Order: sequence, then C-alpha cells, then structure tokens
Amino acid sequence: MTIATIRTTTDLPKVEPHHEDNRRYPNGVAFMDGQYLPMSEAKVSVLDWGFLHSDATYDTVHVWEGRFFRLDLHLDRFFRGMERLRMKLPYSREEIEKILANCVALSGHKSSYVEMICTRGGSATFSRDPREAENRFIAFAVPFGSVANKEQLERGLHVAVSDTVRIPPNSVDPSIKNYHWLDLVKGLFDAYDLGAETALIMDTNGNIAEGPGFNVFTVKDGKLKTPAFGVLPGITRQTVFDLCRQTELGVTAADLTRDELKQADEVFITSTAGGIMPVTQVDGLAIGDGRVGDLTRQLMDLYWQKHSDPAWSTAVAYP
Repeated sequence: MTIATIRTTTDLPKVEPHHEDNRRYPNGVAFMDGQYLPMSEAKVSVLDWGFLHSDATYDTVHVWEGRFFRLDLHLDRFFRGMERLRMKLPYSREEIEKILANCVALSGHKSSYVEMICTRGGSATFSRDPREAENRFIAFAVPFGSVANKEQLERGLHVAVSDTVRIPPNSVDPSIKNYHWLDLVKGLFDAYDLGAETALIMDTNGNIAEGPGFNVFTVKDGKLKTPAFGVLPGITRQTVFDLCRQTELGVTAADLTRDELKQADEVFITSTAGGIMPVTQVDGLAIGDGRVGDLTRQLMDLYWQKHSDPAWSTAVAYP
C-alpha cells in the first residue's frame, strides 16, 4: 500500500456501542439541556468553547442545613459575569434560582455545594466566531465540600506563598468568576513541594493576591486587611466586611506584602467552599502563637450563625 492509497470504510476500525461509564462521581443532581440528571450523565461536548477555550463563567453557592447562604449575591455576580462576557441564556433569574433549588431538593442534600455555569457553547459549523455559538447553561448540586478539612479547621491551615503571578486583571477581569486556574494550580504544586497544604500566589506588583478558590485576610492589632488588586471579590470576603461592619471591627482592602502576611497576629482565608478558615502557618513559620486566633474564631462563629438568619439565607423546599 502506497502513501497515496485511500483507505476504504472497511479499513477503518469499527465504532463500538457506547460502553458503561465505570468512573465514580459524587452523589448529586445536575441540570443540562432542560432536564435533571445524575452526575454520572452530565456531560459537556468536546466542541464547547467552555471546554476548548475556558470560555465560561460560573458561580458557586452553598446550602447549609437546608438553606442557601447569600444566594442573591451569588446570582448578582453570575449575571454580571454573563453580561460582561456578552453571554445570554433563555432562563430568567427566577428560573435559574428555581433550577438550583430543584437540583438541591432532588439530590436530598441538606448541606450542598451548588454551581451554576454558563459556557460559550458551540456552533453547528465549528465556527471560530464566538457570536455564532449558542450559550449553554449547566447547574449541579453535590455534597458540601470545604477547602479545609475538620482537622485543619481546628488547628489552622499550613500555607505556602508561591512566586507564581496571578493573571493580570487587565488581561482577565478577576471580578468575573472563570476557569483560568493554571497559575493557581502551579501555586498549589509549589506549596505541596514545600510540605504545605494550600497556596497563595502573587499579584503583578509583587504583593499577595489570592489562593485557589479563596481570598485571604490578616489581623494586626485588631484590624483586618485583605488584598484589593487583581483578586476575585468573593462573596465570603464580602460577608467578612459585612460582619466587621456589624461588630465595629476595622477592615480595609489594600496591598498586602509577604512580610505583612508573615508578621500578622492572625491569618484566615475565605471561600464559599468552607467559609472562614484559619491559617496558623505560612512558609513554615507560625502565625502569632501558632494557634487559631480569638478574632478569627469570633468571625467563624458569627459566620455560621448567620446561616439560619432569613435576611442572609433562603430555605430549600424539599419534597
């Protein structure tokens, strides 16, 4: 057979019937293409721009003891992100809120991690023009998970600062939640190599930015500080500001140096996946006396108390 020989269909391998997917998936419910599915059946096309180009926005909200926490703020940010990325969906805000509640109710989880996603989608012609793509909505609810496990919450996380630089905000708007995580993943591996449990990476000015899915706060002389430049303005970060306002604690958003981080009296991180979580070690050095600080514990307690407050949370109607 020469190179110029054209293969016939009989020369090609046969396409076998679809085999059963034996991989393990978290127990939960997803919504895709107008239907609710078990997580094992929720699939994204390989031609979706969200998969091919990380062209998507998303938001996550958690349910605790049967109640969404600060759902309105998460929906606000999700719709702002879609608008800035020029995405549109056939669902209203009220319909999306209902879909999220249905995913949780159908899953039966009283404590759940819930995600809403809008991808650019794809076009029937595999066009390179994003205007020709049909945007796609996906949602799912799985069991609640935290950045920090029970042991880490009790004794504090051990964090390492990576020299990896966060994507500049004039390249990718950090206020739009996105899946551009290669810088954060590199930071994680740097932290693991140093024996730490998670990472913080730098901004383009050489200051502390954020970590994989979380913001960071320091406490010094009773006053709180969190980075302001090039970071996602997280909902849990905003919740800390709100709690500080209620308790008359001083808090600012400003540049945070690596030295300030290490010399703080207390450090904690914030995320929808775990809430307010203490840090007691940075780059192998103890923060303060090496134990979870009093102010951190106070804010942690207030944070979880707010989950039963109707002004801060929304009940899920389970069947």
